[in-house]
Amino acid sequence: MNEFKDTEIGRIPKEWEIVRLGDEKIIELVMGQSPPSSTYNKEKKGLPFLQGKIEFGEIYPSPEIYCSSPIKIAEPNDILLSVRAPVGDVNIAPFKCCIGRGLSAIRANPDKVHHLFLFYYLKFNGKKFEILSTGSTFKAIRRQEIESFKIPLPPLPEQRKIAEILSTVDEAIQKVDEAIQRTERLKRGLMQKLLTKGIGHKEFKDTEIGRIPKEWTVVRLKDVISLFQNGIWGEDPIVGAESYPVIRSTEITHDGKIELANVAFRKISNDKIDKYRLRDGDILLVGSSGSSHLIGRAALFQQPDDKIYFFSNFMVRIRPASVEPKFLYYFLGSPKYTQFLKSLQQTSTGLRNLPKKEFLRLTIPLPPLPEQRRIAEILSTVDKKLELERKRKEKLDRIKHGLMNDLLTGKVRVRV
Repeated sequence: MNEFKDTEIGRIPKEWEIVRLGDEKIIELVMGQSPPSSTYNKEKKGLPFLQGKIEFGEIYPSPEIYCSSPIKIAEPNDILLSVRAPVGDVNIAPFKCCIGRGLSAIRANPDKVHHLFLFYYLKFNGKKFEILSTGSTFKAIRRQEIESFKIPLPPLPEQRKIAEILSTVDEAIQKVDEAIQRTERLKRGLMQKLLTKGIGHKEFKDTEIGRIPKEWTVVRLKDVISLFQNGIWGEDPIVGAESYPVIRSTEITHDGKIELANVAFRKISNDKIDKYRLRDGDILLVGSSGSSHLIGRAALFQQPDDKIYFFSNFMVRIRPASVEPKFLYYFLGSPKYTQFLKSLQQTSTGLRNLPKKEFLRLTIPLPPLPEQRRIAEILSTVDKKLELERKRKEKLDRIKHGLMNDLLTGKVRVRV
């Protein structure tokens, strides 16, 4: 069980075989073909139709349309391989379906290959298909490249055991994903309620931004902040200027967190430190971007250590004054704010910008300060739960990657 051999795909256990995906005794390969568009429908007539990677999930795809006259068909448990950019991604067909030209179906002979073992091996090594792909602007792989792809083949009982172990980890990841989705729905619901109805109010009034509690006021953003400022540009040419971490739009995650693991450093002279350094409670906004969905994305800066942090020229810093910073941060993540952003964006040579004048005129509901803090505390508690769940998922992903590396190469053998 501990003897190995060197092969064209690397070092593998001595009793494992190497086979090609073109070996018809082991694999049947079905290349997709798109049927006439007149046969597409959303009334579930015919078979679910998968066109390519766009319908893929983590393991199983989610078809959105059907085809009444399918040409090429994938059977349940076929491995679906994306053959057009992006090349190499895989899913498993959960049911009989029609496949378009962006996919191929790899059908394993169950007497030789366990479909889940094949799925996990191709998922772990999918990037190797990119090497085989052709096309300068639009990468694709042909039947001959797929057929020439080599995989290791342990004895069938060992394949089953490897698949069982990796499936167990995937089940745990799925449960965490479901918990994350539930918590995200809870947060959206709480934000909608707390930022419009508050806590325990029974009397309301009509305002220019809708119905709000009687004790609340409506203010413009410019009236509750003391600073609206673009970030620092480039590196300082002064000799001896010290390097500091500078937060860019790439550090602002989709859920409004600041990820500092890959933060860039720039030289900044002492005379600019007080003007541009971030302080606890500052709110950062993506002020310029080529992507419309990034503009206005907000993150709350909470001093993580004793370093001095700055922000780049494509970012905007606002400093809350007569408003709880966390409350304002949560408002800047609300659906009302998202709708406001859609009407604001300006473009210049393809770059989208957050216009200062209109942004500062944004009207917001303002509860009394104690209620602002209670609302922020409730939403912060949900955020902490989300963070814990996401860390659990990251840990499980690391475990899965390590297991795939060990089990799919035979570095660690399983007892059958």
